[in-house]
Amino acid sequence: MSLLKAEIHCHIEGAADPDLVLRLAQKYDLDMGSIIKDGKYVWSDFTTFLKAYDRASSVFRTPDDYRLLTYDYFSKLADQNCIYGEIFGSSDHAALMGIGYNDLVEAMAAGIEDAKVQTGIEGRIIMTCVRHLGPESALAVAETIAENPHPMVTGFGMGGDERIFDVSEFAPAYAVAADAGLGLTAHAGEFAGAQSVRDCLDHLGVMRIGHGVRSIEDPELMARLRDENIVLEVCPGSNISLGVYDSFETHPLRMLHEAGVPVTINSDDPPFFHTTLNREYDLAANAFGFDDETINTFTRTALEAAFLDEPTRSKLLKRLETHS
Repeated sequence: MSLLKAEIHCHIEGAADPDLVLRLAQKYDLDMGSIIKDGKYVWSDFTTFLKAYDRASSVFRTPDDYRLLTYDYFSKLADQNCIYGEIFGSSDHAALMGIGYNDLVEAMAAGIEDAKVQTGIEGRIIMTCVRHLGPESALAVAETIAENPHPMVTGFGMGGDERIFDVSEFAPAYAVAADAGLGLTAHAGEFAGAQSVRDCLDHLGVMRIGHGVRSIEDPELMARLRDENIVLEVCPGSNISLGVYDSFETHPLRMLHEAGVPVTINSDDPPFFHTTLNREYDLAANAFGFDDETINTFTRTALEAAFLDEPTRSKLLKRLETHS
């Protein structure tokens, strides 16, 4: 699709192309045969998806590996006419490989800069805590981010199993992140229902929700999202692949948009779901029936909701308007 694009919901390890994973696996003498076949990731359900994700992530063992991964992904975004991307990074995940927080951030920032020099794409980093590791771990992550500010780290989020722990227990972590001036988002309304979205709004002070599609189950919540201009980071291909919805016909993207809820289009973990940002935009047109003007509205919403300095935001919005 020739339209300009923006993405604000994608996990860095989940963006790893199978070819890149195989190259690094050869470097470290690791066998990826159980998760990559014929150049594609293979898994059968949410549990095996998580195992495949973790196995693929195990090849990223040094800061240079993360720099290469980040550069590779942002370069691919630019090839799809994407002018801005935000990537989720996890210091918990990197720590398993012995990579410290500052080394991880510097590596990811360098990868984004490498891609920007080559293609002009802009990018920023959202550092995340892992919900099922608990509130104390989340607070430690938030404090580390706050104590080690970096101009490319502009947001704080939470991934992991949204069915574990009460959202209110993560309020201290989000308070630290807010005090540090970070934009706030959280995964909710994917595998857990509409109440999980409401809880994030009530207790975490977020201005965006990762996924959030099950807000459709609560008309009062949808009205609140509309009235408070809470942006949903919608990932249709991911939702279908993981069985949140059975088909694009039953997916609520169009209903959310028609209810006035601000929505954006994203790829989540694209090669794992055999998708790309291009495909997600094509789905918006072909599966959901949105015209170019409406799809451009989704891109504009992403840029307006991006955790980004105002001069860069203005430049990107002007580029979008000029192209449109």
